[in-house]
Amino acid sequence: MIAGAAGCTFVALAALAAPAQAAGPFSFEPIPGSAYGQASDSWTEPYLVPDGYSQHLVADETVLDVFPGQDDLSDMNTVNETGPQAGRYLYRTHEVGANAAMVVVDLQTGDAKVLVQDPAWGRVDGIEWTPWGTLLFGEERDGGQVHEVFLDPKDPTRAVRVEARPQIGVMRHEGIGVGADGSVYVIDELNGGSIYKFEPTRRGDLSEGRLYALRLSGLSAAEQKWSPDTFKDKVGSFEWVALDQTLAAADGNAASDAVGATEFGRPEDVEIIGNVLYVANTSEDRVVAIDLGQKTLSTFVLPGLNVPAEDKSAGVTGFNNPDNLAEGPGGRLWIVEDNDFSDIWATRKDTDGDGAADGLDLFASLTDENAETSGIYFGKDPKTMFVNIQHPDKPLADGTWAITRR
Repeated sequence: MIAGAAGCTFVALAALAAPAQAAGPFSFEPIPGSAYGQASDSWTEPYLVPDGYSQHLVADETVLDVFPGQDDLSDMNTVNETGPQAGRYLYRTHEVGANAAMVVVDLQTGDAKVLVQDPAWGRVDGIEWTPWGTLLFGEERDGGQVHEVFLDPKDPTRAVRVEARPQIGVMRHEGIGVGADGSVYVIDELNGGSIYKFEPTRRGDLSEGRLYALRLSGLSAAEQKWSPDTFKDKVGSFEWVALDQTLAAADGNAASDAVGATEFGRPEDVEIIGNVLYVANTSEDRVVAIDLGQKTLSTFVLPGLNVPAEDKSAGVTGFNNPDNLAEGPGGRLWIVEDNDFSDIWATRKDTDGDGAADGLDLFASLTDENAETSGIYFGKDPKTMFVNIQHPDKPLADGTWAITRR
């Protein structure tokens, strides 16, 4: 055990796992534990990070206060990954209940402004830059839709129109991923939510296509249902089952129930790395890996399998409530937690081919105890990670931070 601040103790992660996979532009020595005993609501640097890393503010409510008098709830990030001045502009969603918005920040000048906003939107959450140069965002609420933002080709800070895409399913949207073939992967964020794939009729045109839901093979109808007692058994081969498109455009959950699709515990975010789709199932404390070529699903991260279980009361650093995902340099999967002392983890690759990560390394821990890390994202600079902080105790501090290897 190692002593932390205020006499708190935590398990040294180095004693629980082999040395980290350290090569690459974002290599690091794992920090020893979560920020137990180091809570602060008056920070200048919000995270405990490894030696050799610095933190700087990108934009918070002191720069742009989108919702005066309430938390801005900065949620997910992306940048303009292609096109003119690729990587210069960061786009961020805001998860407020009504009149939700997307903001754009010029990473060179620091200027920030609202890109799109609508009184009818609520809990705007997941965001994705498409290969054809548009932005997708989803609403994490009953009746939520995916929307597509079309930008001025000459000015990535100006939206020319926004189109609702109910063909991708009406549900509680959070994570969004777009494959190289133009397929869009989404989830329904509830206990009993499913995992979906939308295949457009024409790549780059999301106005027409077919929605499918994932269904594992060899399970009875009852076993396909969500249960906190049986989720570990939900692995193996699967198929994509076509949904009634009209029903899916009105109620994606009803459409997936109609075909007996597999249910998971609060699937929240998705990330595509190579030919694998990763999904964070928050209620399961589990991240699954979906091999899109082999059509198999495996448990990639699970406490007790390849990472300790969190035990805050005992001062034991571990894994709890995985929320947002990102692809980091070298193809590692990164995970942020939605819990007190929200941690950031980097997974080790599955070198032995058993479908599970070979371990996890703790990169950072948020010292604002009641705040939440969200929106983890790596842009064009492989030495910089972007993260958002939601509902901190510190005033006017909802916003985006960059953590950079010096």
